[in-house]
Amino acid sequence: MLSKKWRRVMPLHLMLLPALVLLIIYSYGPIVGLLIAFERFMPSKGIFGSPLVGWENFKYVWDLPDTKHVLTNTVVIAFFKILLNLIIPIILALLLNEVRLKFFKRTIQTAIYFPYFLSWVLLGGILIDILSPSQGIVNEIIQFFGFKPIFFLGDPHWFRFTIVATDLWKEVGFNTIVFLAAVTNANPSLYEAAVIDGANRWKQTLNVTLPSMLPVIILMATLSMGNVLNAGFDQIFNLYSPQVYSTGDILDTFVYRIGLIDTQYGVATAVGLFKSVVSCCFISISYILAYRLANYRIF
Repeated sequence: MLSKKWRRVMPLHLMLLPALVLLIIYSYGPIVGLLIAFERFMPSKGIFGSPLVGWENFKYVWDLPDTKHVLTNTVVIAFFKILLNLIIPIILALLLNEVRLKFFKRTIQTAIYFPYFLSWVLLGGILIDILSPSQGIVNEIIQFFGFKPIFFLGDPHWFRFTIVATDLWKEVGFNTIVFLAAVTNANPSLYEAAVIDGANRWKQTLNVTLPSMLPVIILMATLSMGNVLNAGFDQIFNLYSPQVYSTGDILDTFVYRIGLIDTQYGVATAVGLFKSVVSCCFISISYILAYRLANYRIF
C-alpha cells in the first residue's frame, strides 16, 4: 500500500526537487555569510578564517554620525511609500469600479499600469530630464505660471517628496489592479439588497464594496510592513547625489557605500542583518495584529 502511494507521489516530489535545490543554494546558503557581521572580514582569509570581533561592527555603525540621519530618512520615506501605495490605489480602484464605459476604463488601467514595467534605470534617466531645473518640462510649466524653478533632485527639502511621488507614479498601477480585482469579491446580492434599502452609490461603496475588499487590504498592508526599512535602493541610487544625502540617503545606499566602495564588509553586513531582523519583527507583528483585529489568516 505504501509503495503504491509512494510511486504515485514520487513524480511530484521529483518536480519539486530542482526548486528545492535552488532554494537551498540561493536562499539558505548565503545565510552563512551573516558571520561576516561579527568578524573583521578579510577576503584573503575568507569567512571562516577572519577574526571574530563580536558586536564591534554594530557598535561602530551606531556611533557613526550619519547613522541616525540615514535611519530617519529610511523610515520616513518607507512610511509614506507604504501609506500612499495603500490609500491611493484603493481610491483609484473604487473610482474605476464606477466607470461603466469599458474602453475608457481599460485605457486608464493601461495608462497607470504601464510605468510598473519600466526599470528605475530607465525611469531615472527620464525623471532627470523632465525634472531638470533648466530644461525640464515640469519646471517650464512652473515658470510659465510665474514661479521660480525647483531643483527636485538636488534640493534636500524637495528630494523626499520627489522620491515618494515618483514611486507612487510607478507602483500605483499594479496595486490598483490588485484592489480592483478584490472588488469582484463583493456579492452582487448585497448590492441588490442595498438598493432595495435605499442606499446610494456612496453608501453602497462604504457598506458593501469596502468590506468586501477588506481581506485583500489587510493582506497588502501586512506584506507592506516588511518593507518598513526598505525605502527602495534602485530608485534612490539612480536619482540621488551627495547634495541630498541629508534627506535622501537610506540604509541600502549607506550599505552600498560602506561595503562596496569603502570595502568595510563586516560593517555593511551588520547593517544588512539589522535591517533584516527589524523587517522580520515588523511583518510578524503585522500578521499577529491582522489575525487579532480582523481574523485574517495566511492559510
